[in-house]
Amino acid sequence: MQYQLNARRGSKLKHIIGNPFLYAMAVPGLLFFLVFSYFPIYGIMIAFKDYNYAKGITGSDWVGFRNFNYFFTSDDFWVILRNTLTLNVLFIVFTTAAAVLIALMFNEIRNVYFKRISQSFIFLPYFMSWIVVGMIVQSLFGGEEPMINAWLQNIGLEPVNWMFESKLWPYILTVIRVWQGAGYLSIIFLAAITGITEDLYEAARIDGASKLQIVLRITLPLLVPTIMIMTLLAVGKIFNGDFAMIYAIIGDNSLLYPTTDVIDTYVFRSMRQLHDFGMSSAVGLFQSVMGLVFVIAANWVTRRVSKEFALF
Repeated sequence: MQYQLNARRGSKLKHIIGNPFLYAMAVPGLLFFLVFSYFPIYGIMIAFKDYNYAKGITGSDWVGFRNFNYFFTSDDFWVILRNTLTLNVLFIVFTTAAAVLIALMFNEIRNVYFKRISQSFIFLPYFMSWIVVGMIVQSLFGGEEPMINAWLQNIGLEPVNWMFESKLWPYILTVIRVWQGAGYLSIIFLAAITGITEDLYEAARIDGASKLQIVLRITLPLLVPTIMIMTLLAVGKIFNGDFAMIYAIIGDNSLLYPTTDVIDTYVFRSMRQLHDFGMSSAVGLFQSVMGLVFVIAANWVTRRVSKEFALF
């Protein structure tokens, strides 16, 4: 047994020595995860301590689950949890659906130059700062005379007090997220579509299948594994509210909190007011653990349906 282990190690070492540039390409990625994902695990202890700057992490007093208790017993806990899950479900469902539709449309474009220009324009919002997006949204929906209201009046509709109607903002935020993220996600789906062998399409055309039938019977079924993988990865962050997006657009408008206040914005306000690092670390740990639970559960359900679509 020991001989086999030594042989395997020697074989791996020879492979590394024989392909130094191949393994060197993995170094930046490994360093990134080490610095930003593995080294910070040490800080999880803050979630169980009354953190003090002078004493440091190891020297601070142990308080057990007291930091978790503050968040879980808050009057706003269930509202914040509902908002976080609702918004993330809306984001995942509609962004994925829009990205698949965009990828299918791009796949039908035959003019190479038009296709590249279209991809560039639809991909551009992904690189825009949420601060810039927030300013655009404020100009459209905020102020004494929102631009959206002027458009509504031009077509004979009544103006709306957008900054007072919290029930409308989950839909507005969903539209903004689709506009910002669907273009990026569509590139991944388009790459999966281009990997489908042309023989299948040719055989379908010979059999007299229409373009819609080809999409429904060939493209979409073969795209399902990629859709499932991207969905499972997104489910892992379902408890993480997009702080940059929500805060840049909603800010400190308390009138919109009933439907837009998520875990991350709530913790940020608590940090600003209480300077409680232990509570914020506890919430971060809660989000990570629940994200892991959701990924495992979603993957289990996926495996029950089809093992081919499961992530692991």
